Amino acid sequence: MFEKFANIFRIPDLRRRVLFTLAMLFVYRLGGHIPTPGVNANALEAFFNSQSGSSLGLVDLFSGGNLRRLTVFALGIMPYITASIIFQLLTVVYEPLAKLQKEGELGRRKITQWTRYVTIILGVVQSMAIALALQSSSNGLVLDPGPGFVFMTVLTLTAGTAFVMWLGEQITDRGIGNGMSLLIFAGIVVGLPRAVAELVDTIHTQKFGAFTVPAVVLLIIGMIAVVAFIVYVESAERRIPVQYAKRIVGRRLMGGQSTHLPLKVNSGGVMPIIFAASVLSAPLLFAQSAFVRNSGPLSRIFQALSPGEPWYEFLYIVSIIFFAYFYISIVFRPDDIADNMRKYGGFIPGIRPGKRTSDYVNDILTRITLVGAIYLVVVALIPQLLISGIHLNHLPLVGGFFEHLPLWVTNGMGFNFYFGGTSLLIVVGVAMDTVNQVEAQLIMRHYEGFSARSGRVRGRRAW
Repeated sequence: MFEKFANIFRIPDLRRRVLFTLAMLFVYRLGGHIPTPGVNANALEAFFNSQSGSSLGLVDLFSGGNLRRLTVFALGIMPYITASIIFQLLTVVYEPLAKLQKEGELGRRKITQWTRYVTIILGVVQSMAIALALQSSSNGLVLDPGPGFVFMTVLTLTAGTAFVMWLGEQITDRGIGNGMSLLIFAGIVVGLPRAVAELVDTIHTQKFGAFTVPAVVLLIIGMIAVVAFIVYVESAERRIPVQYAKRIVGRRLMGGQSTHLPLKVNSGGVMPIIFAASVLSAPLLFAQSAFVRNSGPLSRIFQALSPGEPWYEFLYIVSIIFFAYFYISIVFRPDDIADNMRKYGGFIPGIRPGKRTSDYVNDILTRITLVGAIYLVVVALIPQLLISGIHLNHLPLVGGFFEHLPLWVTNGMGFNFYFGGTSLLIVVGVAMDTVNQVEAQLIMRHYEGFSARSGRVRGRRAW
């Protein structure tokens, strides 16, 4: 294994990409220690500790702990992800934008440029909401309230969002792996030591009494089982057999081989759950403002949309399933797959080329995407029971029926968000995608990959 890792640094281009990625992640973490001017850091830390397991805990998870300290990168990459979702939805419903996307590299650059502009706008809106919420708080979170503090906070957080967006694009273009996913990955991983320390503190303080040690043991076993389940499903695929007919090209006989079309059970990877969390976490920033807290109807609506509440979990499930199908509709186009098969003389045994092949592939994609979406929902919700529970007793009319459920079901066990299924899925999924990209680079240059089945690709001998 050490020999395979050493191969990474024997290839100049791959070595530069890996070192560049590590350097950009270092810059990202360095910016996570630069505080926003005018904020009482100690009071803010105490406030977030009191809000552990609430909606702010989820938002803080995706910012890599930067929101807890309100650093210049407090908004993280979420405004960019939200802007990307907006434009991907518009390409489906708005025909001129769909045509622009089909124009190739020039059209994609134009859409990317507009996405950056919308990211800045969202950054301004969200940073202003944070500034007003901090200023209206009675906990002394702001040292010198006033218009100057609001302007400085908006300017600082928006600039930080723009810089994080630039870092992610640079990693994608010049590094290894997906830049945006790696930034979220880095933000989650850096908080794991703190989560482990809290777990040890739970054992020392006997938080759950005599049940503390069994609860922690069950948590660790559950985490290992969830990671194994994630690795298994992320590697699962449905293989459609494809036969290529023999044909004569020039003086050579081509084709006549059997292969398969691999369709992953979870083709979207971690993106559906990141998209769903991004959409649902955006309103949570406004829930802390004084206007919302002082407004009875709005306060009740935002309270019902906080993590652990039944309506939030319902929307979370629906969003994951929607984005799983939405992402697969963008990545895979059955019509293009069928046309390419027919162009090169390929066909699925028992299925006529053309429209029948497209419908057949589309039916299989629909079924396995549903399985993948259910898998994402299970991974995201089961650990939620251990964190904040699902407050079924808050349901109107039927809430009393759930009052007799165990407290760990309705109130959770109060563990940190880092032990949730969302964070585990992102960490494992992004790590697997990055390792696969590194392995592909190694195999392409005739080196052994990390997995045993990758083998060694032998090049043509030079005479």
